[in-house]
Amino acid sequence: MPRPKKERLVRRPPLYTEFKPAGVMRSSLNQIILGLDELEALRLADYLGMDHSEAAEEMEISRSTFTRLVEEARRKIASFLIEGSNLSIEGGNVHFRGNLIKCHDCGHMFNTSFDVTVTRCPSCGSENLIDLAGGFGHGSCCRGHNHHGRR
Repeated sequence: MPRPKKERLVRRPPLYTEFKPAGVMRSSLNQIILGLDELEALRLADYLGMDHSEAAEEMEISRSTFTRLVEEARRKIASFLIEGSNLSIEGGNVHFRGNLIKCHDCGHMFNTSFDVTVTRCPSCGSENLIDLAGGFGHGSCCRGHNHHGRR
């Protein structure tokens, strides 16, 4: 029986979850699914330039697991760019350290923790808010997963 996968910590939900070539119908494209943990590995290694040991510590996984994640993510991104596929970001055994809220009325986006309930946009006062972590089925399950609070 295989070991259960360890939960990976991701800083916050992504702003965008679908990418495709312009002018091509999504239905005609092959789909590539990039896990939330793979996106986080790319963010830490390639966007922030962290070394694998430091990035693995941030995600609370082993360095070898982090290396496998980032290599698989790079392979998927290369395939997406070269083949012109539809890239979807979803899934993975993750918890978010924080949340990102977007106001549907004014477009203002702001970071928040899961311990704070936000009901109004701090910019325009609207109650029409989009909970990006909630879109991935997360929220209350992520409370208490902000061990380091870094980055």
